[in-house]
Amino acid sequence: MPIEIREHVPGRDLGDFLTAPRIVFEGDPNYVSPLDFEMKDRLTPGKNPFFSRGELGLFTAWKDGRLVGRISAQIDHEHLHLHKDQTGFFGFFDTIDDDAVGQALIDAAAAWLARRGMTRMRGPLSLTINEEVGVLIEGFDMPPAIMMSHSRAWQDRVALSTGLEKAKDFFAWRFDVGNIPERALKAWSDVKGMPEVRLRSVDPRKMASELAIILEIFNDAWSSNWGFVPATPDEAKKMGDDLKLILDPELAFIAEVEGRPVGMCITLPNLNEVIRDFDGKLNPVTVAKLLWRLKVKRPVSARLVMLGLRSELRGQRRYGGLSHALYVEIAKRAEAIGYKWGELSWTLEDNRPINLGIKSMGARVYKKYRVYEKAIGG
Repeated sequence: MPIEIREHVPGRDLGDFLTAPRIVFEGDPNYVSPLDFEMKDRLTPGKNPFFSRGELGLFTAWKDGRLVGRISAQIDHEHLHLHKDQTGFFGFFDTIDDDAVGQALIDAAAAWLARRGMTRMRGPLSLTINEEVGVLIEGFDMPPAIMMSHSRAWQDRVALSTGLEKAKDFFAWRFDVGNIPERALKAWSDVKGMPEVRLRSVDPRKMASELAIILEIFNDAWSSNWGFVPATPDEAKKMGDDLKLILDPELAFIAEVEGRPVGMCITLPNLNEVIRDFDGKLNPVTVAKLLWRLKVKRPVSARLVMLGLRSELRGQRRYGGLSHALYVEIAKRAEAIGYKWGELSWTLEDNRPINLGIKSMGARVYKKYRVYEKAIGG
């Protein structure tokens, strides 16, 4: 039977698009359904700042009258302004084990992008490179951490069958709390002994100004990364609003040198550990469970989302140990609160200095994600 592709209106016609992953991941014990209300907000103009900088198309695939997959297509004008490469993106690429379904969805996304002048497609990014990235290609034996994607084992094969080719792999690292190498401890001790250096917790009472600091450091420290697109103040505010319930100030801190913010570390309790059995639904019962599990029982895992230093510090010998000091600081804080392990994600496969630094802390790569691309149109 031919595969039917249906297009959906962002913010209005989302039911089938949100249902598709429940079909694709049926029977997968490691799939964690994101909260439906949060997904609806992300795909709704006026509720997600992405729509002030981008365009979005949503598609589902149907075979024999049955929902069998989904994909998004998006144009990020911030990316085009910075990179000038006529590259559009796809995301939320989830299909049953059927190459033809993948082909039909990729063709639909490619056609949508080509009609808007794009000559290359890249993804999955859901919706930007600062959100969920890639198809999971290794590490199917554990659930994803908060704000990380999950895939069926066949999704890489389905992607490659459509003519997509690997563009870049991304690493997620696992660190078991309580196992800090001596060299890293010495770097932490040396930095803590510098009178001009202070590692201070984010102040939740001044979240607006703290987010401005974090945004400034992020846009500087990550600027040379492959595919980088700066985060906007609206996006930082939206993230702050979304995470204020779960943000633990002890897991988020800023590094200052002589009173000037030069680095930051943002780690989040692993919400996926808390909501794993919610099936994406929030109601009075699940809200009560969420609050109890998050604030009383507390999760035992966390995700280190951002850790970076201003580019001006690179090559300064005096502060050569500062990045290690940040890793040790967060490890010590997490252990004191009761966390058992954390995910550090994501890093680029070819970012050798960062990967060596994480590896020297005793962490190991436990998941790998892949982003693909191909020429379109013409």
